[in-house]
Amino acid sequence: MNELPLTGLFFALFVLIALSAFFSGSETALLTMNRYKLRHLADQGHRGARRARKLLDRPDRLIGLILLGNNFVNTMASALATIIALRLGGEAAIGLAAGILTLVILVFGEVTPKTYGTLHPERLAFPAAYVYAPLLKVLYPIVWSVNLVTNGLLRLMGIAPEGGSNTALSREELRTVVSESGAMVPERSRDMLLAILDLEHATVEDIMIPRHEVEGIDLQDSEDEILQAIRNAGYTRLPLFDGGVDNVIGVFHARNALHALLEKGLDKEHLRKIAREPYFVPEGTPLYQQLLNFQRLKRRVALVVDEYGDFLGLITLTDLLEEIVGEFTTDPSDSIEEIHRAEDGSLLIDCGIGLRDLNRALRWELPTDGPKTLNGLILEYLETIPEPGTSLKLHDHPLEIIQTADSGVKTVKVIQRTLRKGRR
Repeated sequence: MNELPLTGLFFALFVLIALSAFFSGSETALLTMNRYKLRHLADQGHRGARRARKLLDRPDRLIGLILLGNNFVNTMASALATIIALRLGGEAAIGLAAGILTLVILVFGEVTPKTYGTLHPERLAFPAAYVYAPLLKVLYPIVWSVNLVTNGLLRLMGIAPEGGSNTALSREELRTVVSESGAMVPERSRDMLLAILDLEHATVEDIMIPRHEVEGIDLQDSEDEILQAIRNAGYTRLPLFDGGVDNVIGVFHARNALHALLEKGLDKEHLRKIAREPYFVPEGTPLYQQLLNFQRLKRRVALVVDEYGDFLGLITLTDLLEEIVGEFTTDPSDSIEEIHRAEDGSLLIDCGIGLRDLNRALRWELPTDGPKTLNGLILEYLETIPEPGTSLKLHDHPLEIIQTADSGVKTVKVIQRTLRKGRR
């Protein structure tokens, strides 16, 4: 070393600092790279991604190799800096050289390359993979010896290094990824993906048509009433009752009933024949499971019952699918029958609306794990039936009670200053 010129020593020191930067930056790039993007590129045939993915299958070996190289070049750089200091200023310059080298390695060999590797991992990870793959084969005996000790310590702590890192996402983590996807996923598609993830948290009770709103045909009614009910029905599939909603004997298609009426006139017994056996589901069935049940059984309508078998309401395949795709309209608040826009631009809301429908229409976040309707939520909050004109702030949404009845709140008004017009 003493025979080498100072320019050669400085050049060697520069090369060692550059190698330190390479090891530090590539380590950060490889370990912070998006595993799903890496897997996608590897499946598409990207050679650098394939090599990087193979290295990351055993992170213990990769880290051992990188740290081995990084510590080696840093040690060599320290030795060279000491020699340069002795030749320039004697022993008194060694401390100054150590301080300068520490600062240089910190800035140029650690912070800068690691920051770059974090911001642009692919630019460092893929080229580095071409270097590390053959280097690992050459230095494998040394890396294996180091890993033998470190892996033994990890096993003592109950960690299996051979298993690699677990990159599986939980439901909430996946929700966060979708929510923060930004411009990469259109807002409409993002809302649909989030709605699919929410299906496990909601049950058929949350979106069913309550029993008092169910349209159906009662065989005990007169012929004129039955005909009128079929003509005015807002649904194509109607439940068939015999003596009230608590005695459902089937579900029939209104179109088939009209054809029969045109051919044979009204025949109650024929309505019984064309009615399909009712399909009952428990109130706590998750929406995702119910979607699979509809698909498996080739059904479109299910009758919701409680633990005692009492009829609670009705759920259709259309209602369930709308939980995913939303309403087919440009303004959700205009697509819900319970929401009306007043002349002054404010919204009047029928308190019988389901909280999930209200949240989706106005982009609110009212809790849905308790009461299922706005009326129920208001009564739970106030613990009494309020008088018209009462104002309240319900989960940061100021409301004014417009109309009440003996049984609860009928209509509320969204106070204009906080009105938010949601769009899907």
